Amino acid sequence: MANIVAIVGRPNVGKSTFFNRLTEKREAIMDNMPGVTRDRHYGYAEWCGKYFTVIDTGGYVTGSEDKFESQIRKQVKLAIDEASAVIFMVDTKDGLTGFDKEFANVLRTSKKPIFVAANKSDTPEKSMMAAEFYELSLGEIYPISAENGGGTGELLDELIKTFPTDGVEDPDAGIPKIAILGRPNVGKSSLLNALLGTERTIVTDEAGTTRDAIHSHYNLYGKNFILIDTAGVRKKSKVKEDIEFYSVLRSLRALEESDVCIVVVDAERGIEAQEVNLINLANRQGKGMLIMVNKWDLIPKDTKTADKYKKEIMEKLAPIDYLPIIFASALEKQRIFQVVEKAVEVFNNKTKKIPTAKLNDTILPEIERQPPPSMKGKLINIKYITQVNARFPSFVFFCNLPQYIQPSYERFLENKLRHYFDFEGVPLRLIFRKK
Repeated sequence: MANIVAIVGRPNVGKSTFFNRLTEKREAIMDNMPGVTRDRHYGYAEWCGKYFTVIDTGGYVTGSEDKFESQIRKQVKLAIDEASAVIFMVDTKDGLTGFDKEFANVLRTSKKPIFVAANKSDTPEKSMMAAEFYELSLGEIYPISAENGGGTGELLDELIKTFPTDGVEDPDAGIPKIAILGRPNVGKSSLLNALLGTERTIVTDEAGTTRDAIHSHYNLYGKNFILIDTAGVRKKSKVKEDIEFYSVLRSLRALEESDVCIVVVDAERGIEAQEVNLINLANRQGKGMLIMVNKWDLIPKDTKTADKYKKEIMEKLAPIDYLPIIFASALEKQRIFQVVEKAVEVFNNKTKKIPTAKLNDTILPEIERQPPPSMKGKLINIKYITQVNARFPSFVFFCNLPQYIQPSYERFLENKLRHYFDFEGVPLRLIFRKK
């Protein structure tokens, strides 16, 4: 059994701050406004040689004005069910509240080891005040400060005693990461939930429902992947709140750490400037990519609709013309598995290695048939080609005058590489060096 710890409690008690301290990363968004965290958010931590998964959850509350309240409660209960131990976080400043008592009753039914962490116990006086939480009858109370780390050692020392194993340092090491990106409200979370067959993230019609980058393990054809649902990215001028600003940063970081990006486009709105910007950014960073046109079931269609739509997308993305486009519907589960299958193909293309002999036997005859145009009366001879180790497919062409290779001829060579070796969905880098 894996070592999984869920951090739970009512809103604004410091769960995300403590999560970031345990994972030693600023992965979860922190803000003084209640209800910032909504979905289950996973990270990895280590204490005294024991490795464990940490789950940050939204604030558990009843009878509030938050429209996400019932869905957050569902996410919290799923986290508790999944966990092997639970850290119940309370707030020493606020003292024992009715919500704490109500939630303690929920935790008792879980039969999991429960550790009550009385947060914001920054001074000896506040640590003394934490004693009132013994009224919950959940065992020992651990006064801590998630902000500065005070008292967390004693809590973690006891927590790791409940672990059945030492755990794995990084369960995600070497597993391909697929990020789901796009503008707000295009159906990214709906796609993730449809693929996983569970409500991994909260879905509503309101833009900006997802805030953190949500990582989920996914298995296809016996191969493991990590799917990353991200917050919607829109123009900087339209980002009004700090929380959305940090959400966008998390989305861009998810793009950076991913291997393949699924860019989700709303079929009714078409591809807009923000998707073009995301694709250009992913192209510069050497990421594999594909476009999923979501909500395709809502579009009136004839035999040429898809072709027209593809043509419009390609015109807006020019000169990037190597991206596969799949028309799907997350809500109706139309072609969503084709999207993941294509993402797997793109990942395989991104990690493909072409043997040097095959590369030269295939491309050099094409160069002989159509050699580089001469420059300043000098002939350019390309003698040898090899693929080098890099984050995405990169090829070195050795020639006598690399400085005279024209962009148009570089494009010709790239097209030949794509034609013979199928690099669909992947940017290529061509490097010209003097032999």
